[in-house]
Amino acid sequence: MPNTKQRMLIVFTCLLLLWTAMAKSVSALEVRDRTKIWREIDEYMSQSMKANHIEGASLAISLNEEAFYTKGYGTFADSKSITGETPFPIASLSKSFTALAVLQLVDSGRIDLDEAYVSYFPELSPRDPRVHDITVRHLLNQTSGLTDRTNPDMTRTPQFQSLPEANRLLNEVELAHKPGTTYSYHNPNYVLLANLVESISGERFSDYLNRHIFKPLGMNHTYSVSTTHQINGNEAIPPGHYSILGRSVSRSEPLWFIDGPAGIVSTAEDMSKWMIAQYSGHLLSPALRNQFHSAGETSPYGMGWLADQDESRGRTISHSGIFWTYKSEETVYLDEQMGITVMFNSGLNAFVNYSEVIDGIAAIMRGDQPEISFLNDRNMAMIMMTLILATLVWGAYAYVRIRRRKKRLTAGMFILTMVVRLIPVLILLSLSPLLTFIGGGRVLPWSGLWTTLSSPIIWLVVWSLVNFVHVACYYNNYTQYTRNGQLKANKP
Repeated sequence: MPNTKQRMLIVFTCLLLLWTAMAKSVSALEVRDRTKIWREIDEYMSQSMKANHIEGASLAISLNEEAFYTKGYGTFADSKSITGETPFPIASLSKSFTALAVLQLVDSGRIDLDEAYVSYFPELSPRDPRVHDITVRHLLNQTSGLTDRTNPDMTRTPQFQSLPEANRLLNEVELAHKPGTTYSYHNPNYVLLANLVESISGERFSDYLNRHIFKPLGMNHTYSVSTTHQINGNEAIPPGHYSILGRSVSRSEPLWFIDGPAGIVSTAEDMSKWMIAQYSGHLLSPALRNQFHSAGETSPYGMGWLADQDESRGRTISHSGIFWTYKSEETVYLDEQMGITVMFNSGLNAFVNYSEVIDGIAAIMRGDQPEISFLNDRNMAMIMMTLILATLVWGAYAYVRIRRRKKRLTAGMFILTMVVRLIPVLILLSLSPLLTFIGGGRVLPWSGLWTTLSSPIIWLVVWSLVNFVHVACYYNNYTQYTRNGQLKANKP
C-alpha cells in the first residue's frame, strides 16, 4: 500500500497529465508565430470567399481571455473596407442571446423553466388545450409542438408587427405534436421567449439586451432590431447578396419579423467578447450556465445552442444564422477556450458549405492544414452552366430529329412522351416540399427557394421550356399523322 508521499506523487502526476492534455492545443498555438497564423487565416478566407463568390465577410476568433483575431474582408459602399468593427446581421445566432436573457430572469427567480408559458399571460385562451402544456423549457429546446406547417413563419402574410401581436398566435394555433416530445426548429418559439422577457422585465426586449447583456460584456456596437427592413435601411451594414450562376447579386432582404430569434446586428470585435463570456463570463450562476450549454432532452438543441461532445476536442456549442442574403456561423470550443464566428454578406446557398469555413480556421489554429471542398459555388456554377448549355444543344438536336420524324406516332406513344417530358416541371413543383423535408419541416417561400437554388432553377426552367417545344412538335406530328390517316380512310 503506497505511503503518503507516494500518494501525493500519484495525485500530482495525474493532475500534471490532465493539465497537459487540456493545454496541449493552446501551448502548441502559443509557440507559433501569431503573424504567420493570421497570414494563413487571411489566405484561407480569401480562397474560400473567391471559391464561393462571397463579396464580404467578418471574422472573430477568441482564445482564452482575449480576442485573438478580428478582421473584415471585402469592400462595400463606394469601396469602403469591411473591418472588425463593421456591423453584420447575425441572424439565428441571436437565439443564444435570447436564451441568456430568459435564463437571467430564471436566475433572479422571476421565471420558472418548467412553468407553463401561458401561465405568465392569463389573458390568453388557447383553442388547442395542449398549448397549456408548453413550458418555457420547451420553447428554449424547440420542442413546443409549434412548427412551420401549423404556424407559418417566413411565409406568414402579413408578418407580425410586434411581440404582443405574435403572442396572440397561441389562441388560434393547433400544435403539430405534444409539447416536449419532438424537436422542430421554429423561429416563433424565440419570438414568444422575447415577449416573455419583455413582459417579465418591464423593458423593451431590445433595451433589456442592451442593458443586461451587451453593455456588461462591452459589446458597445451590438444592437437588436425587430424586422429585416431595419437592416436594409442601414447604410453601415454591407448589402446582402445571393449567387446566380457564379455571379454575386445584391438584393434587399425580404420582410421578416425577427425580434427574438434573429434580430441582432453585431461586429467581429463584439462577437469575440460574446464567445469569451461563454467559458469565462459571469452572467449566469454556474448551474444555469451548465444548462445553457447543454443539449436538450430530445435533441442536441439546448437553449439557443447546439451542444456536442468530441472525444478529442471536448465540449462545443454552436449555431448557424441564415437569411436569404446574409449568413453566419459560430462555434465555441468550451474546453479549449476558443471560439470562432464568421459573418457573411451572402445568403443561404445550396452550393456553399459555410460551416466548413469554421472547420478550416479551427484547423489553422491547431496547426493543421485546412481544406476547401470541391462542393463550392464556383465549381457548381460551372457544372450548372455546362448542364444548361448541354440541355440547349440536346434540345436543338432533338427538335431537328422530331421534325424529321417519319414514323407514325400513336396516342399511347404521345402520352408517354409527354409524361416523360414533364419531369423537370414536376421537379420544380416538388422543390418546396423537398426542401421542407430536408430542412426538418422549415417551410420556405418561393423567393427563398430562388436565392437558395437559383442556378438549378434556371436549368430546370430551360429544360422545361425545351421539353415544351418538343411536346408541341410531337403533338403536331401526332395530329398530322392522325389527319393523314383519316384522309386515307375516307378516300374512296
